[in-house]
Amino acid sequence: MTTNRWSAPAPVRAALAASASLADRKPRFLQGLATPDLEFVMAAATARCFAANSIVTNQGDPAEHFFLLTKGCARHFTITEDGRKVLLVWFSAGDVFGGSALLSDPSSYLLGTEMVKDSCAFVWRRSVIRDLVARYPSLQENALSIASDYITWFHASHLALVSLNARQRLGRVLTSLAQGIGHKVAGGIQLDITNEQLANAANVTPFTASRLLSEWQRDGAVTKGRGSVVLRAPQRLFLHRV
Repeated sequence: MTTNRWSAPAPVRAALAASASLADRKPRFLQGLATPDLEFVMAAATARCFAANSIVTNQGDPAEHFFLLTKGCARHFTITEDGRKVLLVWFSAGDVFGGSALLSDPSSYLLGTEMVKDSCAFVWRRSVIRDLVARYPSLQENALSIASDYITWFHASHLALVSLNARQRLGRVLTSLAQGIGHKVAGGIQLDITNEQLANAANVTPFTASRLLSEWQRDGAVTKGRGSVVLRAPQRLFLHRV
């Protein structure tokens, strides 16, 4: 894992290309903005690129920046009191993070954020993004909607922890990640994730994750690779063996 030493701002050409892409398929946070307003909002950001495994925000650091991921993949994590790293929400291009920077009172990041792959993002300073949210009410509405989804996610995650068995939790993690960060390949959806990371996300042991994945591979539900899983038949994840 690398530290949160950010790269220099991305080249202008890369920033323009990312901006053009946003205009074609506007991220949820930017919905409701007319093209001139979108251009104004994006001009206030800095395009940056981050190496895979780099830490972009540290848990407990002042929330001074707000991020819109334009390329790659990121995830939230938290560190427990005994030093264990727990993986939480995953992000793909078009998602935002660093929402604490939108609050009126200076705050700290509740969670850490790391890049799973080489990634790029538009970054706004706290003072700038707060001015923009005040100027364009649709941004505030979009941010509240996204925050509501996070609450729903954590609610579902907690219920799964207390009411589902290991097989069901791991199956839900696989199907959820496939929808969020998976990419289509021949015969299924590929997730670039290790057994250990899946075990962490589902709150099961690495041994249990490996055992279930091997079982699902025999049943044709998944195909395991080095550092990846191809989800082929999601419905088979929840079948009970006799």
